[in-house]
Amino acid sequence: MLYYLIVCRSLTYAQRTAAALERAGITARVLRSPKSIAGEGCSHSVKISQRRLPDALRILQRVGLTPKRVYITAGDGSYQEVAL
Repeated sequence: MLYYLIVCRSLTYAQRTAAALERAGITARVLRSPKSIAGEGCSHSVKISQRRLPDALRILQRVGLTPKRVYITAGDGSYQEVAL
């Protein structure tokens, strides 16, 4: 199953992002970003279904929570950054 990871700058930011999406009816799960996309240090991401990205981005823009980066899973388990 394909899904998106919305990379956030902190755990608190990821929790706020997930809460905003959940309030809008989008299932969102906070997790540590995989090392391949985390860069330096640790970061947290919010995992959402592939079909919900457009709605999620609109909701986050409306509440002022701009994503740092967004990645989609590839068929081989790797991640590819999505241009916003």
